[in-house]
Amino acid sequence: MEVQIAISKIKKYATSSSGDTAEVIERPNGGLSVVLADGQSSGKGAKWVSSLVVRKVIQFLADGVRDGAAARAASDALFTERGGRVSATLNILSADLQTGTLVITRNNPAPLVISYGNQIKLLSEESDAVGLRRDTRPVISEIPLEVGLTVVVFTDGLVHAGSYFGDSMDIGTCVKVELEDENPSPTKIADSLINHALKLDRGRPRDDISIVVLRVITGGSDMIRRMSVQLPINSIGK
Repeated sequence: MEVQIAISKIKKYATSSSGDTAEVIERPNGGLSVVLADGQSSGKGAKWVSSLVVRKVIQFLADGVRDGAAARAASDALFTERGGRVSATLNILSADLQTGTLVITRNNPAPLVISYGNQIKLLSEESDAVGLRRDTRPVISEIPLEVGLTVVVFTDGLVHAGSYFGDSMDIGTCVKVELEDENPSPTKIADSLINHALKLDRGRPRDDISIVVLRVITGGSDMIRRMSVQLPINSIGK
């Protein structure tokens, strides 16, 4: 059995940088965590906010703190830094090898998609962004790590893709269509979703879009851990 993770991102059209931050880290007691945050607004200010939140979460996870407590601590840190005037959405996916489960921690009004067996499910329980008040609590779910499990997490730029033009994106249906292909990779699923969003936004995304796809597949017999990153560069020093 093998856990695969892919992240696809694109910034809002005509902005200097994405306000979303995503990081993958190894858990001190075994497993991996991927952390995704979306800072309020866009551009450099939003990037500072999301980077602060992700750094705080990673710091606590690296010290062995549980995901929910790490999310609350990051929220308190942002509240202290900005006095409750700025928020960020936050998602943490943790493949925990100690418990054999996927721990899903969510401070994000946007839903996420889970597929297992032949079921597609949206997790859309009410959830508050971090940073607006002290002791903001996340919504936490725990699912067994089993072959076929697929989880798709995203920032709200994906949810609102096409809305400016009167279009809408049915994310659950898009994920279902992708999973009908024979064993699609997480990268293929993430790229397909972001490309569809770009079409709806006429090639000019009206918000930052970040997508994380985690899949559990058969394999992993050679026990080698691998990570691959691609960073498009149009110019340097500008």
